[in-house]
Amino acid sequence: MKADPTDQLTLLDLQEIDSKVVQLRHRRATLPQLKELATLEGERSGILDRVRDARIVVDDLTVEQTKAEADVEQVRVRRVRDRERMDSGQISNPKDLQRMTHELESLERRVSTLEDAELEIMEKLEEAQAVLTRAEQELAGVDQRVADLEAERDAQWTEIDAELEQVSATRAPVAERVPADLLALYERLRESKGGMGAALLRARECGGCRLTLDHSELARVKAAPADEVVRCEECSRILVRTSESGL
Repeated sequence: MKADPTDQLTLLDLQEIDSKVVQLRHRRATLPQLKELATLEGERSGILDRVRDARIVVDDLTVEQTKAEADVEQVRVRRVRDRERMDSGQISNPKDLQRMTHELESLERRVSTLEDAELEIMEKLEEAQAVLTRAEQELAGVDQRVADLEAERDAQWTEIDAELEQVSATRAPVAERVPADLLALYERLRESKGGMGAALLRARECGGCRLTLDHSELARVKAAPADEVVRCEECSRILVRTSESGL
């Protein structure tokens, strides 16, 4: 392929723009905030599971406590009623009094047993609530960190996107100065060579693969006419020759 040396030099300007775009996009995709956010997402999922489990325990114990309170209150009411009947003198039959006395003693034991059970449930509920509170606080801390990181990420993205837009806007005028066939070759190589289709030959080294041309390859490039589009034997990229090429 033939191309005016000036047009070949223009490829370097175009490559510089394209390389800058690639760098900006890479920077956008590899912000440190993104890595930490991904890590926090996994941590948050685990904390949410713990919050859910702790809340279930608290809810279950709350139901148990409500029932225990009702059971205790029911027996207390019955105890008070029986005492009032005895104290009022309504029961005069000795057998009935004896039966009522035994019943009150039984109610006293029952109240004591229920109160102990209620106290045990209250202690468990207090412990479960503490576990839930710690998990919720941990979740709140992670959520705050996520919010801070997202704000930092968005600010970085805004800055990078603005620079991307500015750099990308300079591409079209430069690309228009490159002949269609040369531009098509460059684009094809850029697509297959990791974003670099043209490279400067400097001091006998290819700017694409960073390999130094051997003597036979150097002789071939040196002998090629100035308007000949030369390709690197190793990486196939377009080699642009200048006074720095060491030919």
